[in-house]
Amino acid sequence: MTQPQPHAAEDRLQEILRDQPHKTLSLNDHDITILGTAHVSRNSAETVTALLATGVFDQVAIELCPARYGMLSNKDHWRSQDLFKLIREGRAGLMLANLVLSAYQQRLADQFGIEPGAEMRAAIASADEQQLPILLIDRDLGVTLKRVWRSMGFWSKFSLFGGLATSVFSRETISEEDIEQLKQGDLLESAFAEFAQQSPTLFQTLIDERDRYMAAALQAGKVSVATLKTDQTDASAAVASASGQPQHTLVVIGAGHMQGLDQYLQQTDATPEQTLASLESLPPPSRWPKLIPWILAVVIFAGFAIGFSRSPELGFNLLSTWVIFNAVFAALGAAIAGGHPLTILSALIASPLTSLNPTVAAGMVSASVEAWLRKPKVADFESLRSDVTGWRGWWRNRVSRTLLVFLLTNLGSSLGAWVAGFSILDQLLS
Repeated sequence: MTQPQPHAAEDRLQEILRDQPHKTLSLNDHDITILGTAHVSRNSAETVTALLATGVFDQVAIELCPARYGMLSNKDHWRSQDLFKLIREGRAGLMLANLVLSAYQQRLADQFGIEPGAEMRAAIASADEQQLPILLIDRDLGVTLKRVWRSMGFWSKFSLFGGLATSVFSRETISEEDIEQLKQGDLLESAFAEFAQQSPTLFQTLIDERDRYMAAALQAGKVSVATLKTDQTDASAAVASASGQPQHTLVVIGAGHMQGLDQYLQQTDATPEQTLASLESLPPPSRWPKLIPWILAVVIFAGFAIGFSRSPELGFNLLSTWVIFNAVFAALGAAIAGGHPLTILSALIASPLTSLNPTVAAGMVSASVEAWLRKPKVADFESLRSDVTGWRGWWRNRVSRTLLVFLLTNLGSSLGAWVAGFSILDQLLS
């Protein structure tokens, strides 16, 4: 492949960047060009391809972590998931969050006929063609989601959850011109962006922390490198340590991170490794959310004891109140999720027991039964990302329906426990 002449390449580079959000600076004696992109934009993908074709760059850094790189580059990512293992290890909620984010981006992409993350795919494909290293500079998605979740209060979590659900099922059409205009904005990252504008805490965790993380990763010079091959299917096998001193790095990130990354790169960080470690750590979870189920269980057992001490009739009334409310609400949640009749029965039986044992969730039981009775087929995993862009698809696809069973059974069980608790208290005080 003939390389462009140096002056011609630089002229071509400036011509391409003229109308694009970008920043250029020097770091550790090499140049860095930051390109701000829209994650769902045909123009962004074409721009990345054109920039790398100039031959100016000898390294590419992209806004991906190894996990998201695997999801993006491996078409069989969802098919490789072990649903039973996810449920057993308590990662069903994380998979739900991933599906919601994927559905949001896919809904926009379907309008324009372009895949989500097309600019990242373009960077990967072009770098592979030119045998350039790929630097994965973003923080792990799971760490970011956990830090976001733990930084928010109850009502903020409720508002965010409702807003994300609405964004998934909304059919509002967004023009491609609007997407291109958003490239000049502050927050074009994902479905979280609109909520981050109203939440300083969410903005800090989702946007600002990742700006700092990506800047520290570039400053440290010890970021992940993907050695790409066209037949590669295992993303983890592609991760190695960076080596060699690049002359000019192209950084491909969402436009919402461009200003922050530029700001932090120009600040000298004497200990970028420590910055990375601190931003990868998880804040300790609040004790109250974990203590409340145990406190409730102790109070309920105490209520039973008081009831039976007064009279066997009152004790059995309290016990039946607990069983009925827990069983009915959990079974109703499983039914709304479209669970198998035996799945609904398992929720009915499990909830009164699991609500008194915080180490086991009713949703884990019912979801496991659902996955066993209606084992997801290969076609379910293959169509998962497209199915969850519409509300009917969540109930039609066996994988997403199992996750709904997990979620709605747990919600029903929790609601039933609190309703039963207040009813028991009322009976003891009357």
